Amino acid sequence: MEVQIAAAKTSKYAVTESGDTLEVVERPNGGVSVVLADGQTSGQGAKAVSIQVVRKVISLLAEGVRDGAAARAASDTLFTDKRGKVSSTLNILSVDLHTGTVVLTRNNPVAFFVARPEQIDCISTESTPIGISRNVRPVISEIPVEPGLTIVIYTDGLVHAGDRNGTPFDICTSLQAMLEDQDPSPQAIADSLLAQAVALDDGRPSDDISVVVLKVSKRIGDDVRRMSVRLPINASI
Repeated sequence: MEVQIAAAKTSKYAVTESGDTLEVVERPNGGVSVVLADGQTSGQGAKAVSIQVVRKVISLLAEGVRDGAAARAASDTLFTDKRGKVSSTLNILSVDLHTGTVVLTRNNPVAFFVARPEQIDCISTESTPIGISRNVRPVISEIPVEPGLTIVIYTDGLVHAGDRNGTPFDICTSLQAMLEDQDPSPQAIADSLLAQAVALDDGRPSDDISVVVLKVSKRIGDDVRRMSVRLPINASI
């Protein structure tokens, strides 16, 4: 088997900097973790918050701290620094080679999707953003790594796409259509969901949007680990 992870993100219309921060870190006991945070509001203030949260989490994960403990520590740090006046959502998506599972640690009211060849499940267990109080705990889901598994996480900009036009985004139906008609790559799924969300907002996203897709498939090729990043740069920079 092999695991492929892809992401696509964009900022709120007319805002130069996304309040979402996404990082990837290798786990010291094997595997990899994707950390996604969405700071309260948008723009530079939200970016500063989400960067603070993500850097705290990845530093702890790199030291071998468990995902849940890292999330709680990030929450306590944000609460102390901002006195409970600023919050952030947080998702930690980890491939743990020691346990052979995908572990999703979530402090995010937004649901996530787990797709297998026979069904798609929307996991919407109640979850609280970090930083609003002491002792905020994440919701943790552990899923066996198996061929055909697809997991989709995202920030709330994807959920609210189309709301201002009265055309809310049916993420589940869109995801189901993609998975039934073809065998899309994780990047194709992430790109498609983001493109549909932006289209529902008439090309002017009403919020920052980030989508992360993990897919497990049959192993093809060598033992080399690969990662690619695309960062568009404005000509004025």
